[in-house]
Amino acid sequence: MSLENKNTDNEGINASQQNESVFGNLKYLIVGIFFGIIFVKAEIISWFRIQEMFSLESFHMYGVIGSAVAVGLLSVQLIKKFNIKTLQGEKIEIQPKTFNKGQIYGGLLFGFGWAITGACPGPLFAQIGTGATVIIVTLVSAIAGTWVYGLVKDKLPH
Repeated sequence: MSLENKNTDNEGINASQQNESVFGNLKYLIVGIFFGIIFVKAEIISWFRIQEMFSLESFHMYGVIGSAVAVGLLSVQLIKKFNIKTLQGEKIEIQPKTFNKGQIYGGLLFGFGWAITGACPGPLFAQIGTGATVIIVTLVSAIAGTWVYGLVKDKLPH
């Protein structure tokens, strides 16, 4: 691939993202580890808590998810209202999302997988980090599912 082609591949990437070095990405590792610790302490990665949620026996996980949705909604509204920029001074552009029926199928498939395995993509690494090495099977399955989706996405209802 020539240098000219590489430049067009980065069209959707912010200038700040293009200049990250390996050591610059260390901050993301540190934040990820901190986030994983929070997941463990809040019992978000607990298979028992996830099963409680899906059998409607406890409000714990709904409270966590609801709080995250509320914080996200508030954050997006503040970004839009005050025209907040990135640390590098770039404008934050939130692209409009369109609904399609494929999201229903994907959501159901995701939910079934989450209920069966007791793991969703975010906490997978925290679960593995706590010693639940059987979750590696779930991680490999998630990667395989993403790969298969990439192969058949043009044939799916979007």
